[in-house]
Amino acid sequence: MKVLIHTVKAAVYRSTLLLALGCTPTFCFSQTDAPPLKPNQTFGFGADQLLKFTYTQSFDCVAEPHNDLNFSGKQAQSEPAEFQIPICQVGINPTVDPSGLSGAADPTEPLYVLVPVFSVDNDQNPDDAISCKGVVAGTNCGAALGSTLIKLFGALPEAFKAKPLVHTQCPDPNLPPGTCTMHASRLDLGPVLVKLGLLPAPVSNVFVPSPNHSHVVLNIDVNLQPVWWQVIPVLVLDPSDWPTEDGSSGLTSVAEIGAAEKDGRAIEAPSNFYLFFGSHLAHNHAH
Repeated sequence: MKVLIHTVKAAVYRSTLLLALGCTPTFCFSQTDAPPLKPNQTFGFGADQLLKFTYTQSFDCVAEPHNDLNFSGKQAQSEPAEFQIPICQVGINPTVDPSGLSGAADPTEPLYVLVPVFSVDNDQNPDDAISCKGVVAGTNCGAALGSTLIKLFGALPEAFKAKPLVHTQCPDPNLPPGTCTMHASRLDLGPVLVKLGLLPAPVSNVFVPSPNHSHVVLNIDVNLQPVWWQVIPVLVLDPSDWPTEDGSSGLTSVAEIGAAEKDGRAIEAPSNFYLFFGSHLAHNHAH
């Protein structure tokens, strides 16, 4: 399966990395000896190293005047109700970032969000899905969500289990499934499901809880002051590609993500979802 679409900046960086890092050395590190997370932090990966992200303001899901994110037939500029509750949509690519900048002036960096759309145990129980407790009204959840996902994917993906069988960096241990610090608590998968051929056109909103996920940044971004990051979901299809908690195996660099996409083991899509955080190494050295 091929990559759907991605940002120009990400494409340029990836091409450079794949040429320069044909064989990336793997570092082994342990999350257990990393300093504990603060409430506004999550772990991430980059350049095969464990990182910490420190979030300093809320997320943003860009709605441009010409958008019709709720598929009502009206553009946002003429329907204020469309963007009073953020619609964070996968499968679309904004022309501007939350600062209003675009092109060469855009300081936004790509954040690859790994989503485990495989099922380790071929889960056929819809009740294992993220429950409806505390979710935003209008969000698919609970057994109804589970049944739909089993129909679409053949089994309940680890991404949407209340208790996934793989380790993910979000939600963090102190937050319930479907949440993560300073993140949106639901996403609209409608456009990407239609592009993948899993749902028929025309596109409509398919709101789901924020999936269980992990993060990867570009090698050059492992130490970076707080900036806006565009969330680029990467649907991971092969359980063997999923990064372990300590990062000793799996997709922990952009070069590895690119290789998985080339081999059809992962699918990438853009989104209008942005996070604001700074990145730094979780360890002073690699083991």
